[in-house]
This record gives sequence, structure tokens and C-alpha cells, in this order.
Amino acid sequence: MKNLAFLIVAAAMLVVNCGTPKNTVAVADGQQEEPVRIANDSLEYEIIIIDPGFTTYLNSIAKPMEYYSQSFLEARNLVYVTEWNNRARNPHAYNANIYENIIDYQPNIDYGLEVNYKLFWYFQFAQRKYNMRLSGFRVY
Repeated sequence: MKNLAFLIVAAAMLVVNCGTPKNTVAVADGQQEEPVRIANDSLEYEIIIIDPGFTTYLNSIAKPMEYYSQSFLEARNLVYVTEWNNRARNPHAYNANIYENIIDYQPNIDYGLEVNYKLFWYFQFAQRKYNMRLSGFRVY
């Protein structure tokens, strides 16, 4: 009888503790997070990401900057920006609080690896945070 009780308890602990890990990052209440600023004065552009939690996400979940090639990031960003802008232009169909601004991303401009990296990971972050899909691509 003791063995049966032990097996039941062990099986219950195994079931409870063997779930898939969640990729969540908690940010302490009241903790201020610095906006992520991406700028290049010679190209005259600036991106400021003020979405709470993005800096933590970028530092903890995003893969290293050199993980993806710049051309991969540019191709994905073009798809994401196109869908984002479609939603921003249609505030009656989509949450205007999420899609507040049009993103002026031009494929013929070389923004560099850092800009494409941060923009790509912002789209990953936003898709998770707001439970949305901007494409058929996997959300990282």
C-alpha cells in the first residue's frame, strides 16, 4: 500500500513538473524601462521603441545580432512592415492603440544590421505581447 501511495505521488509530481517551459519575462511593477532608440543621422531616420518590456525581451529572449543575416532580417521586416502599415491605415478594423504609427521602411535603403535586428525583434515581441500574427512566419 505504501508503494502504491508513493507511485501515485511520484506520478502526480512528474505530471505537474514536466510541462513545457514558458518563454516569459516578468518586469517588476513600477520599474521604468529606457526606450530603445535606433538612429542614423546620415540617413536621417530614427526609430524609438517605447513599448514596456521590449528592452527586457531583447536582452533575454532575442538571439544574438549575428544569428540571422541582414538580408534575412530585411526580407522579414518588409513583410512585417507591410502588414503593420495596412493595419495602421485601418484603425476601425484593428486596435488603433497598437498600430499608432505608419513605419516608413524602404527596401532600397540599407539601414544596416542593427536597425533590421531590433526592428525584427520588436515585431516578434509585439506579436507575442498583443497576441497577433503579422505573417505566416513562425513567431520566435
